[in-house]
Order: sequence, then structure tokens, then C-alpha cells
Amino acid sequence: MKEKELGDKEQLVELLIHDLTGPLSIAYTSTDNLLHKAGRYGPLTDAQKRVVERSLRNIRKAQALLHEMIEISRSEEGIFKKESLEMRKVLKEALIDALEANDSQAAERLIPVEDPEELENMLRTQRISLEMNGKYCNAPFCHDHRKVRQILRNLIGNALKYRRAEMRVCIQGDQDLLISIEDDGYGIPPNAQEAVFKRFVRLRDKRCGDVPGYGLGLAGVKSLVEAMGGEISLESREGAGTCFKIRVPPLQG
Repeated sequence: MKEKELGDKEQLVELLIHDLTGPLSIAYTSTDNLLHKAGRYGPLTDAQKRVVERSLRNIRKAQALLHEMIEISRSEEGIFKKESLEMRKVLKEALIDALEANDSQAAERLIPVEDPEELENMLRTQRISLEMNGKYCNAPFCHDHRKVRQILRNLIGNALKYRRAEMRVCIQGDQDLLISIEDDGYGIPPNAQEAVFKRFVRLRDKRCGDVPGYGLGLAGVKSLVEAMGGEISLESREGAGTCFKIRVPPLQG
């Protein structure tokens, strides 16, 4: 992509962040009121409720994309909020976020689950295997909650889109946080592996069908990870799936 075209698109992203925050917030509040304040606005028929619920889901998706762009912008400015994170909880949140885009009913079933073994069993029904070991099974990991959740959500969502049958999530590490997320998809050709981390780049593969996206997810993950002092890499072979690996050191100070 030419530098001028990339610069123009990045300026457009900045304008979108600035100009869409308010209107989306108003749209969300107004739509939510229609759904939940029948006493003020009158009852809805079942058909009307379904339409309003669909509108609300899509407003949430737009807000999530906007918030991701804001977090990336903040990370590039070195703005982080230090928090003590329970990685099991953050991972569950990210899994629910990612599943919501593919199977909202599966996401809803995960919400009340607290027992780790029950959660793993339910994830297996969605062909997701989960492994956690090392320090952060029990000890907190200190970093910015929103940014860690965003990294996990994007990588899990990416694996869900490109897997053929299954995917695997692994969280470990005794000092730095180590994340690996693997799918059994068609893989990424060697000459395209650097390109997947560039903004607005989407790889086309007829075998995967029409996969939705804007070409911002992996670019955003890379930007976040590097701003956090970490590293991201991928291992992939055509026809044999892809594994993304992340290393993020704890936030100091």
C-alpha cells in the first residue's frame, strides 16, 4: 500500500474516533431505552423486540471497534492503567466477547459459569480447548485490563473465523505473560505472514469464504503488544493452521 494512501486512512481513523463516540453513545442509550423502558415508551411486539435487539447488538459491535481504536491510540501515547488482573477472569471475558460475534447463545451460556472445570467442558462443546498453567493461574498479572482483554479477544476471534474445526488457547508464564492461540485453518503463506500485521490488509483465500473484518485486528494487537514492551510472532504452514504467540511483561511502577 502506498504511504500516502496509508496516511490518509490513518487520518480517517482518527476522525472516526473523534466524531463517532458521541453519536454511538446516543444511539445505544436510545435503543436500550426502547427495549427496557416500556413504561415510558410503550410495549414492543415480539417482532419489534427482535429488530431492536439486533440494532443494539450491532451498535455494541460498532462501539467495541471504536473502543479498540481508542485503546491502540492510548497505548501508542504510552498511556496504561496498572491493575491486578485475574487471568482466568480476563480470558473468560475475552472468550465471551469473541463468541458473541459468532454464536451469541453460546456466549450467553458461558456468562454464569464460575467453575474452571465446568468452563473448560463447555468450551469443548464449542471445539475450543483451554490450557492454563504457571504463575498466573493463581497470582495476579499486573497490567492494563482493557488492553490485555483486547489482545485476547482479537486473537481468539481471529482463530474462530479461520479454524476449520478446532482451536486452542494457552496461558502460561512465571514472569512475563505468555499467550498462544492456535487454529487448524488453512494457514498463512510465508510471503504473506508479515502483511497480516499491517493495517487495512486482509488476506483473501477462497477456501475460507467471505470472512468479515476490516484489516485492523492483528495490526492493533501488534501495536498494543509492542507498546506494552512485548513481542508477537506467528507460526504457520499452508494447510496446517496458524499459531500466534504473545509475550507481555508485567507493568512496572
